[in-house]
Amino acid sequence: MLLINILGLLLIALIVWWFWLYKPSEASIAEDGIVITVENGTYQPSRLKVSAGQPVTLTFLRKDASPCAATVVFPEADVSEELPLNKAKAIVLPAMRKGEYPFTCQMQMYRGTLVVN
Repeated sequence: MLLINILGLLLIALIVWWFWLYKPSEASIAEDGIVITVENGTYQPSRLKVSAGQPVTLTFLRKDASPCAATVVFPEADVSEELPLNKAKAIVLPAMRKGEYPFTCQMQMYRGTLVVN
């Protein structure tokens, strides 16, 4: 009974960390670009800072064979692209206004945010 209680508390702690305490990796896009790795159920980095009012090119490298990782969707920009396995794929996004724009896989299990300043 004690073991079950300890496992329950550990599970609660993991849930709290994942949903409220976890801070995703963050990166700013420079002129030379950035590579976003799709691996182990995440985008790395998953929070990207870009400048407002100009198009941006993001390069995705999918290392995860999961079918969910096969597509990245930017709903606000009306962009949906297939990501080949173990090959870099450049995606050009149109100029966007200031704000935060989520991007996900088609099932919304992989999540990231595009921060436009």
